[in-house]
Amino acid sequence: MSIEPEASEPRWAVPPEGGWTADDLDTLPNLPPHTELIDGSLVFVSPQTLFRSRAVDFFTWQLSRVAPPELEVVREFTVDIDRYNRPEPDVIVIDGDVIEDPNQTRFPAEAVRLAIEVVSPESRSRDRETKPLKYARATIPHYWRVENHDGRAVVYVFEREPATGAYTSTGIFHDRMKVSVPFPVDLDLTAITARRRSANPE
Repeated sequence: MSIEPEASEPRWAVPPEGGWTADDLDTLPNLPPHTELIDGSLVFVSPQTLFRSRAVDFFTWQLSRVAPPELEVVREFTVDIDRYNRPEPDVIVIDGDVIEDPNQTRFPAEAVRLAIEVVSPESRSRDRETKPLKYARATIPHYWRVENHDGRAVVYVFEREPATGAYTSTGIFHDRMKVSVPFPVDLDLTAITARRRSANPE
């Protein structure tokens, strides 16, 4: 009589007492791409939306064009906040001198000038509440939150107020975004969701 093999079940990593640490993120086997560490817990990304893909591409490309030469724009790369927090902003602007090794997997928070998060339905509370608090405590001076409002991109801009150590809103931008910090930027936000036209219209 043959014995039916037991159905395989996914094996989830059991966190150690106190939670995972920032170093564990580089050594845990079989983690999905873009796994983050928030308060000692692993956070997995949900399937990507077209809006998020376009927005991340847009800001990476546009900021790379206008950023000063001493800064570098990087997409989807983890940042060391502290021992139990290693989030992965969708786009960051960093001091270029921290890029020393092509095999490095993270940047120190003190090197980040700007962090951008593109909000997804499952990340809304993290991007609106959890991450801004942690970015501000890590002294990241600028934070932009990008949201999809009925098919249109809206960007919420925040700057860290040194006296309180918290972010304060400095603008909400709908169709056009024009700011002077962390460097001058003038962007047509309608390009994020505009359909690409055929190169050879009939």
